Amino acid sequence: MRTFARAAATVTAVLVVSAASQFAASAQPVEVQLPANLVQPQVAGANDWSCKPSEEHPRPVVLIHGTGMDSTAWTVLAPELQDLGYCVFAVNYGAVPRLLDPNTVVWGAGDITQSSKELATFVQSVRDATGAPQVDLVGHSQGGMLARQYMKFDGGSDPEDPERNVVHSLISLGATNHGTSFGGLQAMTADLEAFGLPGRLVTPFWFGPAGAQQLIGSPILASLNSGSEVEPGVEYTAIATHADEVSTPPEGAFLNDNGTAIVQNRWVQDVCPAATTTHEGLIRDPAPLYMVKVALDPAYGESNPAPC
Repeated sequence: MRTFARAAATVTAVLVVSAASQFAASAQPVEVQLPANLVQPQVAGANDWSCKPSEEHPRPVVLIHGTGMDSTAWTVLAPELQDLGYCVFAVNYGAVPRLLDPNTVVWGAGDITQSSKELATFVQSVRDATGAPQVDLVGHSQGGMLARQYMKFDGGSDPEDPERNVVHSLISLGATNHGTSFGGLQAMTADLEAFGLPGRLVTPFWFGPAGAQQLIGSPILASLNSGSEVEPGVEYTAIATHADEVSTPPEGAFLNDNGTAIVQNRWVQDVCPAATTTHEGLIRDPAPLYMVKVALDPAYGESNPAPC
């Protein structure tokens, strides 16, 4: 595998697509230049750059993986959404070289402020390719809070004129919206610090810079959640599971909408009470994926029962 530095610096994948769609009047080809690191590795069902949104599903769906994962996290959901007629795209972001093998990379581990800019580049490329003015985002774990970082600081929303928002809706799965203790890892680092050991280095060692930035009380989360936790005009569905062992406590995935009623905070167990969905199960299990499909299109729930 190429190193992240080489992929990010000089290699681009050039995709020539038609901008003709119900959203764009011009039939001239559009050349979309996308850094190669944002589209490799690939996943079945996603990143068909010739896809044009339908009247039934007018917005492309962008899938955003979590820490230490890549786009192959969506091997279940991506083809299922494609089969339903969606244009589906899956980004890779936040690559850092492995500590003991710098010729390979770990995705979703880099600085979140930089990853947000990578997401912005990817979303703009999706809009250029499809002609769609807006997208829907689905983010797992870090991917959910990264989507909010992008909306708040890197152009995903327009608080002054919400009709110009790039993002129509955000569906998050076990998002680290209020930080995570990583199942007790944060407490362990504090204990090490109390003994004069470098406990603060434990989380970055295992999860990269993004891991430390997702700890409860981190500066980046304080900035992200200052003022309002939601952006005007964006519809939010925050999904969590009681059995989450990574994004802890699980209720930290929920958002405060300041009384605007644009957030639906839902437990997987609200839909399937006996569900034992774990953190990784949020991107594979039938119940949470059903909830994603309903959030994207409420009509799906009217014609399909919950898979309990």
